[in-house]
Amino acid sequence: MSTIFSVLSLPKNDNYFFYRKDTIKITNELYKETFIFVYMNFLSKTFLFKRIVVLISLILVSLILWNTYIFFQKFKNEERIKMEILAAAQKELNTGDLNANVDLSLKVIENNKSIPMILVAENGTIETFQNLDTIKALDKKYVQNQLLKMKSENKPIAVSYKGKNKKFIYYRNSDLLHKLTYYPVALILILLLFLSVIYLFYSSNKAAETNKLWTGMAKETAHQIGTPLSSLLGWIAILKMEKVDDKYVEEIQKDVDRLNTIANRFSKIGSAPELKKENIVAVTKQAFDYLESRSSKQITFSFATSDPVIITNLNAALFGWVIENLIKNAIDAMLGKGALQLRIEDTQKKVKITVSDTGKGMSKKLFKQIFKPGFTTKKRGWGLGLSLSKRIVTDYHRGKIVVQKSEIGTGTTFEILLDKA
Repeated sequence: MSTIFSVLSLPKNDNYFFYRKDTIKITNELYKETFIFVYMNFLSKTFLFKRIVVLISLILVSLILWNTYIFFQKFKNEERIKMEILAAAQKELNTGDLNANVDLSLKVIENNKSIPMILVAENGTIETFQNLDTIKALDKKYVQNQLLKMKSENKPIAVSYKGKNKKFIYYRNSDLLHKLTYYPVALILILLLFLSVIYLFYSSNKAAETNKLWTGMAKETAHQIGTPLSSLLGWIAILKMEKVDDKYVEEIQKDVDRLNTIANRFSKIGSAPELKKENIVAVTKQAFDYLESRSSKQITFSFATSDPVIITNLNAALFGWVIENLIKNAIDAMLGKGALQLRIEDTQKKVKITVSDTGKGMSKKLFKQIFKPGFTTKKRGWGLGLSLSKRIVTDYHRGKIVVQKSEIGTGTTFEILLDKA
């Protein structure tokens, strides 16, 4: 018993409170450093994986473009060879020998079914053409435009016999070769689509891993809080046996209940919470009263409601957390001095909760950013309170939370909308 009494006597010593404060500070810093280490390690691994994926993608694109270029040039050379054979056949027809067998030459010329060509005399007169649109070719301008296009794509092939009757064969790439020029673009688009799918999968996987990390930290925190909670309940029982002033015991009991609520909240992160029909006024008032009793007396607290009983589907523990986060942000924005007003309004289908303060306010461009994880305007803070509140309201309660209005130097009003039960 002497050991118990010596421990019980510790709260009367001011050094004990400094010791407890330092211990809590060290524990918080340890948690923070542990989380940062784990998270940075996770980010470094994912960043390395991302760089490898990008490098492989660049190599694939380069190989596709290079192979397509080689294939294109090879196909183009083969068409050039075909046209040179056709030019040789045309030369045989220009010999003027009536006894010569021209069946093979005619067959070579007729077998050209894919490469558009135009035979032009030395004076520039168009003699004949092949594989052009027969209907459009009735228009001389169309044929002339095709000739200009052929001149820009390939060098002409000269055809003559003993230096006389010189003619030129102009040709352009076949439709198949023309379509092949778009082949790399199509492949790159397919690759980009594939990479987009990979990126979306990677992003969602990264978000899932981050959520798992947060969930693990939250559940571990709840577990760690549970150990001293059990001990504190024992100490409260001993204090009651020792007939310590009930007023002190009640206050300690309130803080223990508070810690139990916090542990319960953290344990619910990562799992779908159970919603029950609750009086939102009572749940909100409980969180409001707790913070009012433990806040600066220079802040004027005001609570108003249009109806003392408004039933909604709630998870009381998590929704109380949202209200506390909004009130704490308001207190921080007012630097411990000002007026805070919370109002609950019962509309026809919705319940509207507004939390207003007379703090420093914010610009409109921050209205949406403040709900992003990690964003904070405080020198000390992780930027998680409002993002967590948004998730609780929107994802768990299918509601809406927004900045209703805010002015620099005047104050801010947050608004929550929930469906009535």
